[in-house]
Amino acid sequence: MNAPARIHKTPAGVTLGPLDLIAEGAARNFVLQIGEAYFHGFAVRLGEEVRGYVDRCPHAGLPLAQTLDEYLTPSGDLIACSWHGALFDPETGACVGGPCVGARLTPWPLEVRGGMIVTA
Repeated sequence: MNAPARIHKTPAGVTLGPLDLIAEGAARNFVLQIGEAYFHGFAVRLGEEVRGYVDRCPHAGLPLAQTLDEYLTPSGDLIACSWHGALFDPETGACVGGPCVGARLTPWPLEVRGGMIVTA
């Protein structure tokens, strides 16, 4: 039996939940089933906004967090790949340290509408 396919985009207009689902300065994993395939992404809360990214390190192609929802450094100021230590700017997804400097995370367009996190 084959593993379900992974996709790297989602349709616009999917409500993920209230902004309060993610604590200020924290991140949360989301897995969405789209047809027969699955999308794996995560969102970082930055005040009243969120930034979304596909959960895939540009260095090794693995999900960034080995522990559910632990995407940020202990100080909470950077996204960290738990496998090889790559560090990313949460606002832009740009790699700012580690084995993939110059690369960036794949954006997952999200927005906050009426207090709800929605795919854009």
